[in-house]
Amino acid sequence: MNSEQFHQQILEHLSHAVLVFGRDKRLRYLNPAGEMMLAISAPKALGMEAAALMHGNGKFVADLETTFATGAPRVERNLALPAGGRTVSVHCSLTPMLEGEDVCAVIVQIEEVEHYQHLSRDEQWLAQQNAVHQLLRGLAHEIKNPLGGLRGAAQLLSSELHDPELLEYTSVIIAEADRLRALIDRLLAPDQPPRKSELNIHEVLERVRQVLEAEYPGLVFQCDYDPSLPPLHGDPDQLIQAFLNVARNAAQAMEGEGEITLRTRIQRRVTIHQRLHRLVLRIDIIDQGPGIPEKLLDQIFYPMITGRAEGTGLGLTIAQTLVSRHGGMIEHQSEPGQTCFSIYLPLEKNDAP
Repeated sequence: MNSEQFHQQILEHLSHAVLVFGRDKRLRYLNPAGEMMLAISAPKALGMEAAALMHGNGKFVADLETTFATGAPRVERNLALPAGGRTVSVHCSLTPMLEGEDVCAVIVQIEEVEHYQHLSRDEQWLAQQNAVHQLLRGLAHEIKNPLGGLRGAAQLLSSELHDPELLEYTSVIIAEADRLRALIDRLLAPDQPPRKSELNIHEVLERVRQVLEAEYPGLVFQCDYDPSLPPLHGDPDQLIQAFLNVARNAAQAMEGEGEITLRTRIQRRVTIHQRLHRLVLRIDIIDQGPGIPEKLLDQIFYPMITGRAEGTGLGLTIAQTLVSRHGGMIEHQSEPGQTCFSIYLPLEKNDAP
């Protein structure tokens, strides 16, 4: 590999967009990350004027012209940039390339603000999950031991009693001890590693849809599936449970009546748990409910956190654990009238833990 090929590979492997504009303000270079961000291929974009490529973003064009005129680098924070039919907030830096005293080109580096936020959230969530898991294991040990003694004592007492009214009290003690033990087991579950095989993610989602349609006859499902998705290497039972927990949460938020959208897409170059994956499957579960209360937005994956009086707060905790066992993660966006949970699962077999 010669020096030019080596430098070209460096540019192609960068996770942020790199663009180069000539003196005529026309694009001269666009790396693969830039193609993805702007939703345009390099052959089509090359030669386009900056104003056309950036959909008339006046601030960017003005910064580009200023850099050419002054030869001074510029940095813009939280610049609103139209990209691929949406507007994203980006950090943008413009660096002049000099030819003698003149600016012959300007190098533009763009990175989505959400990318920084995503990495920060991912790292924070991983640390929180580990801390919560250790706490729960210790708590379970401290509770299970006295529960076993309590249940055993109630059984011995019931064998000595003959009054039906008193026997009813011991039955309540035994039943409540069993309920608490089952609750603790659910807090720690699932403890089994996934049994992975090749599967079609749409068959998993269809199973979830069938279960919830039987459970909530008032639900309407919109299935927006990408038929070109490759097979996923995963445990069908664990994934069904994870998606079912998320989708059931959506159904309960709408009190069993309304529309739930199930959507599948491919995403490229996604970082999960501080690891970059080339190809990731994204499953969106979208409901039209009232949204997640703002005070719970950062806590909903913690156990025992719920917005419903009758809820246990375990569904999303278990779902996150199951998805994490597949090397994936769950993110969410919520506002009144629309809540979207996005499940990300790496497609490469060797990415599975």
